[in-house]
Amino acid sequence: MFQDFTVKTNPETGAPRLAALRDVLASRGLAGFIVPRADIHQGEYVADRDARLGWLTGFTGSAGFCVVLPEIAGVFIDGRYRVQVRSEVDLAVYTPVNWPQTQAGAWIAEHLAEGQIGFDPWLHTHSEIEAIRKALAKTRVTLVPVDNPIDEIWTDRPAPPQAPARQHPPEFAGESSADKRTRLGAALREAGDSAAVLTQPDSICWLLNIRGDDIARNPLVQCLAILQADGRVDLFAEPAKFSPELLAGLGRDVTLCPPDQFGAALCAQSGSVLVDPATAPYAVGPILSEAGATPHYASDPCVLPKARKNAAEIAGMKAAHHRDACAMAEFLAWLDAEAPKGNLTEIDVVTALENCRRATNALTEISFDTICGAGPDGAIVHYRVTEKTDRPVNTGELLLVDSGGQYVDGTTDITRTIAVGPVPEEARAPYTRVLKGMIALSMAQWPEGVAGSHLDALARMPLWQAGQDYDHGTGHGVGAALCVHEGPVRISRASTLPIETGMILSNEPGYYRDGAFGIRIENLVLATQAAKSPEADESRRMLAFETLTWVPIDTRPVLVDLLDPPERDWLNAYHADCLERIGPHVSPATRDWMEKACAPI
Repeated sequence: MFQDFTVKTNPETGAPRLAALRDVLASRGLAGFIVPRADIHQGEYVADRDARLGWLTGFTGSAGFCVVLPEIAGVFIDGRYRVQVRSEVDLAVYTPVNWPQTQAGAWIAEHLAEGQIGFDPWLHTHSEIEAIRKALAKTRVTLVPVDNPIDEIWTDRPAPPQAPARQHPPEFAGESSADKRTRLGAALREAGDSAAVLTQPDSICWLLNIRGDDIARNPLVQCLAILQADGRVDLFAEPAKFSPELLAGLGRDVTLCPPDQFGAALCAQSGSVLVDPATAPYAVGPILSEAGATPHYASDPCVLPKARKNAAEIAGMKAAHHRDACAMAEFLAWLDAEAPKGNLTEIDVVTALENCRRATNALTEISFDTICGAGPDGAIVHYRVTEKTDRPVNTGELLLVDSGGQYVDGTTDITRTIAVGPVPEEARAPYTRVLKGMIALSMAQWPEGVAGSHLDALARMPLWQAGQDYDHGTGHGVGAALCVHEGPVRISRASTLPIETGMILSNEPGYYRDGAFGIRIENLVLATQAAKSPEADESRRMLAFETLTWVPIDTRPVLVDLLDPPERDWLNAYHADCLERIGPHVSPATRDWMEKACAPI
């Protein structure tokens, strides 16, 4: 199994570890310290060695941070984790804080009259620190960079990951590393930059056409890099991870250096050096400035080219989704037969699903820990079942299953909410509204230049009309055989980035009723040029979504009268496509199940 069900943290360790941290802070003359979820790379997932927030507080979510002050320690969590955090931290010593509604700077100003707050300059971005400093500008509280005090008290800290790096096959990359480096180097020169500092492993892995296994669920090599304007790259990673064959494939213009040489390499830069203020460690800017270079704060030059998938990447993603849909169909057919018997638990479901994906003989990893929430557990947006929380799958409840697979040619992410036995009546209308929102986004057509924030409202409108909503984005970017959550494109209220052809996103509206049920329906979609309408403006370019996920949606909870005719037509056509595309490639029993599940409504 890729997924394990052990309990990763214990709330009972929170109080003594917090007390030890406060002792260290007092010895250094600090009034507080900020503990982020992030590591030096600012990724969503971190190695065990870098899970400082989880070690200190017990909170295991993929986003958040803790601000430790003398009398209070706030754990800042977004809407996905407001239920989860209360079960993972010691509420006697940690205070959950709703974020981003409450920002760190304002909260610190409210709870501390004066003093110095420490932060590790390698674990925060320039944008984060400047936002807090701005909020504290009129107070007697200051931020100071310090060596990380967590590392002083974490005596059994795990070793760094040492998984070998590997080449990403050229037939799936679709463009050589040399061509990518030449293209991006030319853009740096045009902008007047001599180099770019790259700190996100997925950017570097994309640029160099390499993959690895340093981070669970993400095929990444932990590394840093400096891309020169002439296309050369200095790569900072553990040399033992790179075989002679892989180094030879990277070519003479890629120089492998130990990670501890990164600081010295920054000092050797000159001229204008691009630094991403949203992802690069805060420490990078001051080091460059002290060396005489000029930090040019702008977006990582890899993120947009990486988000615009090329033809080979799109073909690989479609192949991966076809393979994954067959596995999902086998799983759902099994689940539909076994769950009503009342003998399954959430762990049983997760195990069966992974086994179905493994049966493809192509699964290299799962793309994230499967979210399998039965009944009230479905209301925990990023619920991770453990041996401690494992719950029976009861009849008369909804079961939310959000999962994905990593394959050499692509990455998948799909959510289905399944009725186990009789459908809960109170869930029918919300389920139908969530489905309406997913269909609205699937059918959307929009003019070029429109951002994800505009499309987000389409998915929420059916819920809004009933006075309901959900506290997460509607869609995230997805990497091609890379990270399942990929920036910078999103479908959310906060996204101002225009959606472009070649971008792959999730389409996943939801609804959650605490203590009762959770609903989410998710497909992945590809942004493409829309078919030309006879009435369209001649000069206006329109975009649309092409669905990549072909797995039946449970129609048993649907209130058919709430669906408009175009929505009904879309759903029936979608199910006809599922049957045509996937039906011939599954077992006879699963095909029989699909014919029933895909029957027109």
